[in-house]
Amino acid sequence: MKDMLRTHNIGEVNESLSGKEVSLCGWVDTLRHHGKVSFIDLRDRYGKVQCVVVHSNADAFEKTSKLTIESCIKITGKVKARPKGAEKKDLSTGNVEIEIEKLEVFSLADPLPFDLSKGDEVSEEIRLKYKYLDLRRPKMVANLKIRHEVIKFIRDFLHDKGFFEITTPILTKSTPEGARDFIVPSRLHPGKFYALPQSPQQYKQLLMVAGIDKYFQIAPCFRDEDARADRSPGEFYQLDLEMSFIEQDQLLHLIEELFTKIVKKFFPKKKLTHEPFLKLSYDEVMKKYNSDKPDMRKNKNDSNELAFAWIVDFPLFEEEKKEGHYAPMHHMFTRPKDEDLKYLNKKDAHKVKSYQHDLVLNGFEVGGGSIRIHDPKVQQIVFDLIGFSEEENKYFEHMITAFKFGVPPHGGIAPGIDRMLMVLTGESSLREFIAFPKNREARDVLMDAPSTVAKKQLDEVHIAVIEDKKKADAKEKVVKKAGKKVVKKKK
Repeated sequence: MKDMLRTHNIGEVNESLSGKEVSLCGWVDTLRHHGKVSFIDLRDRYGKVQCVVVHSNADAFEKTSKLTIESCIKITGKVKARPKGAEKKDLSTGNVEIEIEKLEVFSLADPLPFDLSKGDEVSEEIRLKYKYLDLRRPKMVANLKIRHEVIKFIRDFLHDKGFFEITTPILTKSTPEGARDFIVPSRLHPGKFYALPQSPQQYKQLLMVAGIDKYFQIAPCFRDEDARADRSPGEFYQLDLEMSFIEQDQLLHLIEELFTKIVKKFFPKKKLTHEPFLKLSYDEVMKKYNSDKPDMRKNKNDSNELAFAWIVDFPLFEEEKKEGHYAPMHHMFTRPKDEDLKYLNKKDAHKVKSYQHDLVLNGFEVGGGSIRIHDPKVQQIVFDLIGFSEEENKYFEHMITAFKFGVPPHGGIAPGIDRMLMVLTGESSLREFIAFPKNREARDVLMDAPSTVAKKQLDEVHIAVIEDKKKADAKEKVVKKAGKKVVKKKK
Protein backbone atom coordinates (compact mmCIF):
# COMPACT_ATOMS: atom_id res chain seq x y z
CA MET A 1 0.00 0.00 0.00
CA LYS A 2 1.44 3.36 -1.04
CA ASP A 3 1.38 6.45 1.18
CA MET A 4 -1.12 9.21 0.43
CA LEU A 5 1.54 11.92 0.30
CA ARG A 6 4.23 10.02 -1.59
CA THR A 7 4.22 7.49 -4.40
CA HIS A 8 7.61 6.03 -3.45
CA ASN A 9 10.25 6.25 -0.78
CA ILE A 10 13.56 7.57 -2.07
CA GLY A 11 15.24 4.17 -1.91
CA GLU A 12 12.82 2.90 -4.57
CA VAL A 13 13.81 5.52 -7.14
CA ASN A 14 15.98 4.14 -9.97
CA GLU A 15 16.21 3.84 -13.76
CA SER A 16 13.08 1.67 -13.93
CA LEU A 17 11.04 4.79 -13.12
CA SER A 18 12.58 6.91 -15.89
CA GLY A 19 9.97 9.13 -17.54
CA LYS A 20 7.45 8.54 -14.77
CA GLU A 21 6.09 11.08 -12.34
CA VAL A 22 6.79 10.49 -8.65
CA SER A 23 5.95 12.26 -5.41
CA LEU A 24 8.65 12.11 -2.75
CA CYS A 25 8.81 13.43 0.83
CA GLY A 26 11.87 14.05 2.94
CA TRP A 27 14.43 16.51 4.26
CA VAL A 28 16.72 18.92 2.42
CA ASP A 29 20.15 17.34 2.75
CA THR A 30 22.01 19.85 0.59
CA LEU A 31 20.91 22.92 -1.36
CA ARG A 32 22.78 24.48 -4.27
CA HIS A 33 21.83 27.52 -6.36
CA HIS A 34 23.43 27.99 -9.78
CA GLY A 35 21.88 30.96 -11.51
CA LYS A 36 18.65 29.80 -13.12
CA VAL A 37 18.93 26.25 -11.76
CA SER A 38 18.72 25.00 -8.17
CA PHE A 39 19.62 21.55 -6.91
CA ILE A 40 18.16 19.87 -3.84
CA ASP A 41 19.49 16.60 -2.48
CA LEU A 42 16.37 15.14 -0.87
CA ARG A 43 16.83 12.54 1.87
CA ASP A 44 14.65 10.12 3.82
CA ARG A 45 15.67 7.05 5.81
CA TYR A 46 15.74 4.95 2.64
CA GLY A 47 18.17 7.02 0.61
CA LYS A 48 19.01 10.31 -1.09
CA VAL A 49 18.25 11.64 -4.58
CA GLN A 50 19.17 14.77 -6.52
CA CYS A 51 16.24 17.02 -7.50
CA VAL A 52 16.44 19.87 -10.01
CA VAL A 53 14.23 22.96 -10.33
CA VAL A 54 14.62 25.47 -13.15
CA HIS A 55 13.90 29.21 -13.22
CA SER A 56 11.00 28.82 -15.67
CA ASN A 57 9.07 26.96 -12.94
CA ALA A 58 8.55 30.24 -11.07
CA ASP A 59 6.57 28.94 -8.08
CA ALA A 60 8.88 26.05 -7.22
CA PHE A 61 12.02 28.08 -7.96
CA GLU A 62 10.93 30.87 -5.63
CA LYS A 63 10.26 28.37 -2.84
CA THR A 64 13.77 26.95 -3.14
CA SER A 65 15.20 30.39 -2.38
CA LYS A 66 13.54 30.26 1.04
CA LEU A 67 14.51 26.70 1.89
CA THR A 68 17.00 25.87 4.62
CA ILE A 69 19.01 22.72 5.27
CA GLU A 70 16.87 20.01 6.94
CA SER A 71 13.59 21.65 5.96
CA CYS A 72 10.87 19.03 5.44
CA ILE A 73 9.34 19.13 1.94
CA LYS A 74 7.41 17.26 -0.73
CA ILE A 75 8.37 17.30 -4.38
CA THR A 76 6.51 16.02 -7.42
CA GLY A 77 8.28 15.58 -10.71
CA LYS A 78 9.57 13.30 -13.45
CA VAL A 79 12.43 10.84 -13.08
CA LYS A 80 15.16 11.47 -15.65
CA ALA A 81 18.56 9.97 -16.37
CA ARG A 82 21.48 12.06 -15.14
CA PRO A 83 23.78 13.53 -17.78
CA LYS A 84 26.66 11.23 -18.71
CA GLY A 85 29.59 11.70 -16.40
CA ALA A 86 27.40 13.17 -13.65
CA GLU A 87 26.27 9.86 -12.20
CA LYS A 88 26.85 9.15 -8.49
CA LYS A 89 27.99 5.56 -8.13
CA ASP A 90 27.91 5.68 -4.34
CA LEU A 91 24.13 6.24 -4.36
CA SER A 92 21.48 3.70 -5.36
CA THR A 93 19.68 6.64 -7.02
CA GLY A 94 22.89 7.96 -8.58
CA ASN A 95 21.93 7.34 -12.20
CA VAL A 96 18.77 9.45 -12.06
CA GLU A 97 17.47 12.80 -10.87
CA ILE A 98 14.03 14.32 -10.38
CA GLU A 99 12.95 17.31 -12.43
CA ILE A 100 10.72 19.15 -9.96
CA GLU A 101 7.30 20.22 -11.23
CA LYS A 102 5.77 21.05 -7.85
CA LEU A 103 7.33 21.76 -4.46
CA GLU A 104 5.45 21.85 -1.15
CA VAL A 105 7.10 23.02 2.07
CA PHE A 106 5.84 21.18 5.16
CA SER A 107 8.11 23.05 7.57
CA LEU A 108 11.26 25.15 7.45
CA ALA A 109 14.21 24.24 9.68
CA ASP A 110 16.00 26.73 11.93
CA PRO A 111 19.83 26.92 11.76
CA LEU A 112 21.17 23.57 12.95
CA PRO A 113 23.05 23.15 16.26
CA PHE A 114 25.58 20.94 14.44
CA ASP A 115 26.50 19.87 10.94
CA LEU A 116 24.84 16.48 10.38
CA SER A 117 27.42 15.55 7.74
CA LYS A 118 30.12 15.82 10.43
CA GLY A 119 28.17 14.10 13.22
CA ASP A 120 31.02 11.79 14.19
CA GLU A 121 33.18 14.82 14.96
CA VAL A 122 30.57 16.43 17.22
CA SER A 123 30.64 15.96 21.00
CA GLU A 124 28.40 13.19 22.27
CA GLU A 125 26.63 15.61 24.60
CA ILE A 126 25.46 17.75 21.67
CA ARG A 127 24.40 14.68 19.69
CA LEU A 128 22.39 13.40 22.67
CA LYS A 129 20.71 16.76 23.28
CA TYR A 130 19.54 16.88 19.65
CA LYS A 131 19.19 13.14 19.19
CA TYR A 132 16.27 13.48 16.78
CA LEU A 133 18.69 15.25 14.42
CA ASP A 134 21.50 12.76 15.04
CA LEU A 135 19.13 9.93 14.11
CA ARG A 136 18.59 11.45 10.66
CA ARG A 137 22.19 10.62 9.76
CA PRO A 138 22.49 7.59 7.43
CA LYS A 139 24.97 5.94 9.79
CA MET A 140 22.50 6.08 12.69
CA VAL A 141 19.65 4.87 10.49
CA ALA A 142 21.85 1.94 9.48
CA ASN A 143 22.58 1.14 13.14
CA LEU A 144 18.88 1.16 14.05
CA LYS A 145 18.13 -0.96 10.99
CA ILE A 146 20.68 -3.66 11.81
CA ARG A 147 19.46 -3.73 15.41
CA HIS A 148 15.89 -4.22 14.23
CA GLU A 149 16.86 -6.92 11.73
CA VAL A 150 18.99 -8.85 14.22
CA ILE A 151 16.21 -8.79 16.83
CA LYS A 152 13.68 -10.00 14.24
CA PHE A 153 16.08 -12.79 13.26
CA ILE A 154 16.44 -13.81 16.92
CA ARG A 155 12.67 -13.89 17.33
CA ASP A 156 12.17 -16.00 14.20
CA PHE A 157 15.02 -18.37 15.14
CA LEU A 158 13.66 -19.01 18.63
CA HIS A 159 10.06 -19.26 17.39
CA ASP A 160 11.18 -22.04 15.06
CA LYS A 161 12.83 -23.77 18.03
CA GLY A 162 9.54 -23.81 19.97
CA PHE A 163 10.14 -20.86 22.31
CA PHE A 164 7.38 -18.62 23.67
CA GLU A 165 8.10 -14.89 23.87
CA ILE A 166 6.62 -13.82 27.21
CA THR A 167 6.62 -10.34 28.72
CA THR A 168 7.38 -10.15 32.44
CA PRO A 169 6.48 -7.28 34.81
CA ILE A 170 8.27 -3.95 34.86
CA LEU A 171 6.93 -3.01 38.32
CA THR A 172 8.27 -5.71 40.61
CA LYS A 173 9.86 -6.29 44.02
CA SER A 174 13.18 -4.96 45.27
CA THR A 175 15.49 -7.87 46.12
CA PRO A 176 19.23 -7.92 46.91
CA GLU A 177 20.66 -9.11 43.57
CA GLY A 178 23.87 -7.11 43.17
CA ALA A 179 23.35 -3.77 41.42
CA ARG A 180 21.27 -0.96 42.91
CA ASP A 181 17.56 -1.00 42.18
CA PHE A 182 15.55 1.86 40.80
CA ILE A 183 12.62 2.11 43.19
CA VAL A 184 9.09 3.35 42.48
CA PRO A 185 6.91 4.64 45.34
CA SER A 186 3.34 3.37 45.59
CA ARG A 187 0.45 5.83 45.88
CA LEU A 188 -2.02 3.16 47.02
CA HIS A 189 0.32 1.56 49.55
CA PRO A 190 2.00 4.31 51.63
CA GLY A 191 5.61 3.67 52.53
CA LYS A 192 5.94 0.75 50.11
CA PHE A 193 7.83 0.58 46.84
CA TYR A 194 8.07 -1.29 43.58
CA ALA A 195 11.42 -1.81 41.91
CA LEU A 196 12.26 -1.83 38.22
CA PRO A 197 13.72 -5.25 37.34
CA GLN A 198 17.49 -5.60 37.10
CA SER A 199 16.61 -8.57 34.90
CA PRO A 200 13.64 -10.94 34.63
CA GLN A 201 15.70 -13.58 36.49
CA GLN A 202 13.15 -14.66 39.09
CA TYR A 203 10.16 -14.44 36.75
CA LYS A 204 11.81 -16.61 34.10
CA GLN A 205 12.68 -19.24 36.70
CA LEU A 206 9.06 -19.18 37.88
CA LEU A 207 8.01 -19.71 34.25
CA MET A 208 10.08 -22.89 34.31
CA VAL A 209 8.20 -23.99 37.46
CA ALA A 210 5.02 -23.21 35.51
CA GLY A 211 6.02 -25.68 32.79
CA ILE A 212 6.86 -23.12 30.07
CA ASP A 213 10.00 -25.02 29.13
CA LYS A 214 11.26 -22.59 26.46
CA TYR A 215 10.95 -18.88 27.21
CA PHE A 216 12.56 -15.72 25.84
CA GLN A 217 12.00 -12.00 25.58
CA ILE A 218 13.91 -8.96 24.39
CA ALA A 219 13.91 -7.71 27.95
CA PRO A 220 14.48 -4.23 29.38
CA CYS A 221 16.78 -4.27 32.42
CA PHE A 222 17.14 -1.40 34.89
CA ARG A 223 20.25 -0.96 37.01
CA ASP A 224 21.46 2.09 38.89
CA GLU A 225 25.11 1.73 37.92
CA ASP A 226 27.89 3.78 36.38
CA ALA A 227 28.35 4.14 32.64
CA ARG A 228 31.08 2.61 30.50
CA ALA A 229 31.56 2.41 26.73
CA ASP A 230 30.12 -1.13 26.82
CA ARG A 231 27.45 -0.41 29.44
CA SER A 232 24.36 1.75 29.18
CA PRO A 233 23.58 3.36 32.54
CA GLY A 234 20.05 3.11 33.83
CA GLU A 235 18.53 0.78 31.26
CA PHE A 236 19.51 -1.66 28.55
CA TYR A 237 18.05 -4.55 26.57
CA GLN A 238 19.09 -8.17 26.54
CA LEU A 239 17.98 -11.40 24.95
CA ASP A 240 16.63 -13.11 28.04
CA LEU A 241 16.29 -16.86 27.60
CA GLU A 242 15.52 -19.85 29.81
CA MET A 243 15.00 -23.58 29.14
CA SER A 244 13.97 -26.60 31.19
CA PHE A 245 15.20 -30.20 31.12
CA ILE A 246 18.57 -29.33 29.63
CA GLU A 247 22.24 -29.72 30.42
CA GLN A 248 24.71 -26.88 30.04
CA ASP A 249 26.14 -28.03 26.70
CA GLN A 250 22.69 -28.04 25.08
CA LEU A 251 22.16 -24.41 26.00
CA LEU A 252 25.62 -23.38 24.81
CA HIS A 253 25.07 -25.18 21.51
CA LEU A 254 21.77 -23.34 20.91
CA ILE A 255 23.31 -19.89 21.51
CA GLU A 256 26.36 -20.78 19.44
CA GLU A 257 24.12 -21.77 16.53
CA LEU A 258 22.17 -18.51 16.86
CA PHE A 259 25.23 -16.25 16.99
CA THR A 260 26.97 -18.07 14.15
CA LYS A 261 23.92 -17.60 11.93
CA ILE A 262 23.65 -13.92 12.89
CA VAL A 263 27.28 -13.31 11.91
CA LYS A 264 27.00 -15.16 8.60
CA LYS A 265 23.73 -13.49 7.59
CA PHE A 266 24.33 -9.89 8.68
CA PHE A 267 28.13 -9.61 8.79
CA PRO A 268 29.35 -11.82 5.91
CA LYS A 269 32.71 -10.03 5.72
CA LYS A 270 33.51 -11.06 9.29
CA LYS A 271 35.55 -14.21 9.92
CA LEU A 272 34.96 -16.54 12.86
CA THR A 273 38.30 -17.49 14.38
CA HIS A 274 36.94 -20.59 16.04
CA GLU A 275 34.17 -22.88 14.80
CA PRO A 276 32.91 -24.32 17.06
CA PHE A 277 33.51 -21.62 19.66
CA LEU A 278 36.35 -22.17 22.10
CA LYS A 279 35.38 -23.56 25.51
CA LEU A 280 37.80 -22.58 28.28
CA SER A 281 37.72 -22.95 32.04
CA TYR A 282 37.78 -19.96 34.36
CA ASP A 283 40.96 -21.19 36.09
CA GLU A 284 42.67 -21.67 32.74
CA VAL A 285 42.00 -18.15 31.41
CA MET A 286 42.77 -16.44 34.70
CA LYS A 287 46.10 -18.22 34.91
CA LYS A 288 47.04 -17.60 31.27
CA TYR A 289 45.44 -14.21 30.52
CA ASN A 290 44.62 -12.80 33.98
CA SER A 291 41.14 -12.07 32.68
CA ASP A 292 37.82 -13.90 32.53
CA LYS A 293 37.06 -12.27 29.16
CA PRO A 294 40.20 -12.84 27.10
CA ASP A 295 40.54 -11.60 23.54
CA MET A 296 41.15 -14.83 21.61
CA ARG A 297 41.70 -13.32 18.16
CA LYS A 298 44.79 -14.54 16.31
CA ASN A 299 45.34 -11.10 14.77
CA LYS A 300 44.02 -8.31 16.98
CA ASN A 301 44.61 -5.76 14.20
CA ASP A 302 42.11 -7.53 11.94
CA SER A 303 38.84 -5.65 12.31
CA ASN A 304 36.95 -8.47 10.61
CA GLU A 305 38.09 -11.22 12.98
CA LEU A 306 35.58 -12.48 15.54
CA ALA A 307 36.79 -14.77 18.31
CA PHE A 308 33.93 -16.20 20.35
CA ALA A 309 34.77 -18.21 23.45
CA TRP A 310 32.79 -19.84 26.23
CA ILE A 311 34.19 -19.44 29.74
CA VAL A 312 32.90 -22.15 32.09
CA ASP A 313 33.60 -23.78 35.46
CA PHE A 314 33.50 -20.52 37.40
CA PRO A 315 33.78 -20.63 41.19
CA LEU A 316 30.36 -20.42 42.80
CA PHE A 317 31.58 -17.66 45.13
CA GLU A 318 34.07 -14.80 44.99
CA GLU A 319 37.48 -15.63 46.47
CA GLU A 320 37.40 -13.30 49.45
CA LYS A 321 34.72 -13.30 52.11
CA LYS A 322 32.89 -10.10 52.91
CA GLU A 323 31.93 -9.60 56.56
CA GLY A 324 32.43 -13.32 57.15
CA HIS A 325 30.12 -14.37 54.32
CA TYR A 326 30.54 -15.45 50.71
CA ALA A 327 29.51 -13.32 47.73
CA PRO A 328 28.16 -15.10 44.65
CA MET A 329 30.38 -14.96 41.55
CA HIS A 330 27.32 -14.81 39.26
CA HIS A 331 24.14 -14.68 41.32
CA MET A 332 22.57 -16.65 44.15
CA PHE A 333 20.52 -18.91 41.84
CA THR A 334 23.55 -20.45 40.07
CA ARG A 335 23.80 -24.20 40.51
CA PRO A 336 26.91 -25.72 42.11
CA LYS A 337 28.65 -28.54 40.28
CA ASP A 338 27.20 -31.85 41.42
CA GLU A 339 30.61 -33.19 42.39
CA ASP A 340 31.26 -30.13 44.57
CA LEU A 341 28.10 -30.25 46.69
CA LYS A 342 30.20 -31.81 49.47
CA TYR A 343 32.06 -28.50 49.79
CA LEU A 344 28.90 -26.45 50.28
CA ASN A 345 29.69 -25.41 53.85
CA LYS A 346 31.19 -22.40 55.65
CA LYS A 347 34.68 -23.86 55.64
CA ASP A 348 35.00 -25.21 52.08
CA ALA A 349 32.54 -23.20 49.97
CA HIS A 350 35.41 -21.42 48.19
CA LYS A 351 36.22 -24.78 46.51
CA VAL A 352 32.81 -25.10 44.85
CA LYS A 353 32.69 -24.74 41.06
CA SER A 354 29.46 -23.83 39.30
CA TYR A 355 27.52 -24.22 36.08
CA GLN A 356 28.04 -20.55 35.19
CA HIS A 357 28.85 -19.75 31.56
CA ASP A 358 29.96 -16.48 29.97
CA LEU A 359 30.15 -15.80 26.25
CA VAL A 360 33.15 -13.67 25.33
CA LEU A 361 33.77 -11.92 22.01
CA ASN A 362 37.03 -10.10 21.21
CA GLY A 363 37.67 -9.33 24.85
CA PHE A 364 34.11 -8.30 25.76
CA GLU A 365 31.59 -10.30 27.74
CA VAL A 366 28.53 -10.34 25.46
CA GLY A 367 26.41 -12.76 27.46
CA GLY A 368 26.27 -14.55 30.77
CA GLY A 369 24.12 -17.17 32.42
CA SER A 370 24.06 -20.44 34.27
CA ILE A 371 22.25 -23.64 35.01
CA ARG A 372 20.08 -22.80 38.02
CA ILE A 373 19.56 -24.42 41.41
CA HIS A 374 16.36 -26.49 41.37
CA ASP A 375 16.68 -28.07 44.82
CA PRO A 376 15.12 -25.78 47.49
CA LYS A 377 17.43 -27.23 50.16
CA VAL A 378 20.53 -26.34 48.14
CA GLN A 379 19.07 -22.88 47.45
CA GLN A 380 18.61 -22.27 51.17
CA ILE A 381 22.19 -23.36 51.93
CA VAL A 382 23.46 -20.84 49.35
CA PHE A 383 21.33 -18.10 50.93
CA ASP A 384 22.82 -18.99 54.34
CA LEU A 385 26.40 -18.92 53.01
CA ILE A 386 25.77 -15.51 51.45
CA GLY A 387 24.73 -14.39 54.92
CA PHE A 388 21.09 -13.60 54.31
CA SER A 389 19.29 -12.65 57.49
CA GLU A 390 15.82 -13.94 58.26
CA GLU A 391 14.47 -10.68 56.85
CA GLU A 392 16.51 -11.00 53.62
CA ASN A 393 15.34 -14.59 53.19
CA LYS A 394 11.80 -13.24 53.08
CA TYR A 395 12.67 -11.30 49.92
CA PHE A 396 12.85 -14.66 48.13
CA GLU A 397 10.10 -16.49 50.00
CA HIS A 398 8.06 -16.71 46.80
CA MET A 399 10.92 -18.58 45.10
CA ILE A 400 11.44 -21.05 47.94
CA THR A 401 7.68 -21.68 48.09
CA ALA A 402 7.43 -22.22 44.32
CA PHE A 403 10.34 -24.65 44.42
CA LYS A 404 8.33 -26.90 46.76
CA PHE A 405 5.85 -27.72 44.01
CA GLY A 406 7.99 -29.59 41.51
CA VAL A 407 10.67 -27.49 39.83
CA PRO A 408 12.48 -28.86 36.75
CA PRO A 409 16.23 -28.63 36.08
CA HIS A 410 16.63 -25.41 34.11
CA GLY A 411 19.09 -22.80 32.95
CA GLY A 412 19.49 -19.78 30.78
CA ILE A 413 21.57 -16.94 29.45
CA ALA A 414 21.16 -13.23 28.69
CA PRO A 415 23.27 -11.79 25.85
CA GLY A 416 23.28 -7.98 25.67
CA ILE A 417 21.78 -6.87 22.36
CA ASP A 418 23.53 -3.51 22.03
CA ARG A 419 26.88 -4.65 23.42
CA MET A 420 26.90 -7.55 20.98
CA LEU A 421 26.20 -5.21 18.05
CA MET A 422 28.87 -2.80 19.27
CA VAL A 423 31.52 -5.51 19.07
CA LEU A 424 30.25 -7.02 15.81
CA THR A 425 30.30 -3.66 14.03
CA GLY A 426 33.40 -2.22 15.68
CA GLU A 427 31.57 0.83 17.08
CA SER A 428 33.24 2.54 20.03
CA SER A 429 30.12 2.66 22.22
CA LEU A 430 26.91 0.68 22.54
CA ARG A 431 25.05 4.02 22.74
CA GLU A 432 25.38 4.11 18.94
CA PHE A 433 22.64 1.44 18.80
CA ILE A 434 20.24 3.03 21.27
CA ALA A 435 17.71 5.49 19.90
CA PHE A 436 17.65 7.74 22.97
CA PRO A 437 20.50 6.79 25.32
CA LYS A 438 21.55 8.34 28.60
CA ASN A 439 24.91 10.11 28.84
CA ARG A 440 27.85 9.00 30.99
CA GLU A 441 26.24 10.54 34.07
CA ALA A 442 23.01 8.56 33.46
CA ARG A 443 21.21 11.74 32.38
CA ASP A 444 18.79 12.06 29.49
CA VAL A 445 20.05 15.41 28.19
CA LEU A 446 17.32 15.53 25.53
CA MET A 447 14.44 15.35 28.04
CA ASP A 448 16.48 16.79 30.93
CA ALA A 449 15.88 13.77 33.14
CA PRO A 450 16.08 13.06 35.99
CA SER A 451 14.32 16.24 37.04
CA THR A 452 12.39 17.59 39.99
CA VAL A 453 8.65 16.96 40.29
CA ALA A 454 5.88 19.01 41.83
CA LYS A 455 5.33 18.75 45.58
CA LYS A 456 1.78 17.59 44.88
CA GLN A 457 3.14 14.55 43.04
CA LEU A 458 5.47 13.75 45.93
CA ASP A 459 2.64 14.11 48.44
CA GLU A 460 0.49 11.67 46.44
CA VAL A 461 3.15 8.95 46.80
CA HIS A 462 3.95 9.88 50.41
CA ILE A 463 7.51 11.04 49.66
CA ALA A 464 9.45 13.90 51.21
CA VAL A 465 12.70 15.08 49.63
CA ILE A 466 15.52 15.57 52.13
CA GLU A 467 18.12 18.06 50.93
CA ASP A 468 21.60 16.65 50.53
CA LYS A 469 23.39 17.35 53.87
CA LYS A 470 26.69 18.44 52.29
CA LYS A 471 24.90 20.84 49.96
CA ALA A 472 22.72 22.08 52.81
CA ASP A 473 25.78 22.73 55.02
CA ALA A 474 27.56 24.55 52.20
CA LYS A 475 24.45 26.63 51.55
CA GLU A 476 24.18 27.49 55.26
CA LYS A 477 27.81 28.66 55.32
CA VAL A 478 27.19 30.92 52.32
CA VAL A 479 24.08 32.40 53.97
CA LYS A 480 25.92 32.99 57.28
CA LYS A 481 28.86 34.57 55.49
CA ALA A 482 26.53 36.88 53.58
CA GLY A 483 24.77 37.79 56.85
CA LYS A 484 28.05 38.78 58.51
CA LYS A 485 28.90 41.06 55.59
CA VAL A 486 25.52 42.79 55.93
CA VAL A 487 26.10 43.35 59.70
CA LYS A 488 29.58 44.83 59.04
CA LYS A 489 28.17 47.23 56.47
CA LYS A 490 25.51 48.45 58.93
CA LYS A 491 28.23 49.18 61.50
